[in-house]
Amino acid sequence: MKTEIKNMKTALITGASSGIGKELARIHASKGGNLILVARRTDALEALKEELESTYKVQVSTFTQDLTQAHAAKKVYDFVNHSGLEVDYLMNNAGFGGHGNFVDRPLEKDLEMIQLNVTALVELTHLFLQDMKERGYGKILNTASTAGFLPGPLQATYFATKAFVVSFTEGISYELRNTGVTVTALCPGPVKTEFEHVAGLEGGTMFDKGASAYKTAKSGYDGMMKGKVIQISEFSFAFLIKMVPFVPLKMLSAVIEKMQTVPKK
Repeated sequence: MKTEIKNMKTALITGASSGIGKELARIHASKGGNLILVARRTDALEALKEELESTYKVQVSTFTQDLTQAHAAKKVYDFVNHSGLEVDYLMNNAGFGGHGNFVDRPLEKDLEMIQLNVTALVELTHLFLQDMKERGYGKILNTASTAGFLPGPLQATYFATKAFVVSFTEGISYELRNTGVTVTALCPGPVKTEFEHVAGLEGGTMFDKGASAYKTAKSGYDGMMKGKVIQISEFSFAFLIKMVPFVPLKMLSAVIEKMQTVPKK
């Protein structure tokens, strides 16, 4: 007789080798869930796999893939199918930012950002969502940002990609309201991860009081499990976002620019 145990659902997590993705993996494994971990760094993935399997006695599969490459999402989907696995929870967490005036930044870097933060997320969602809808069950967590509600001078493309993720999540969440599938956008403020270094924001004030990756991941995971559409991980930011429409755009942009200004060395 087959008995379905809720906490044995399989989660696929992108950007799983560090930061929020790594903590999402630990949280899911601690509940007895199996995992498919996707990231660029094989060594980091294998180390996390060993940790989770030995600590929580769960099954962990890894797939090394750079999602900034075209058609990478299809490779992930094919790997899952060829492995005979099913994805119950899809956590689109991979993403990166980049500092500087848009006109002065290398265009290829911003196009890579769009490919990862937007295109790969949309492709993975479309591929796995079809299976979830057919089964009548599934949960998707998209890592967005409170940046998705704000103008983003000095990170214009990054903020725009997160605005897309917020809007995309809201739209498809409503479309799926009667299917058994839920979609959640995790919207944290600054988080202490590798993002600050990769985005070139070290030395600025944006991350001075950044939240922990674990706290942020826990908020997102809990929001996903409850089927919330928008999960802002900190109460203070939830309040600030509600005030955004009442602040003049020029003033808001000036504040964001100042926070993201990095002192010259």
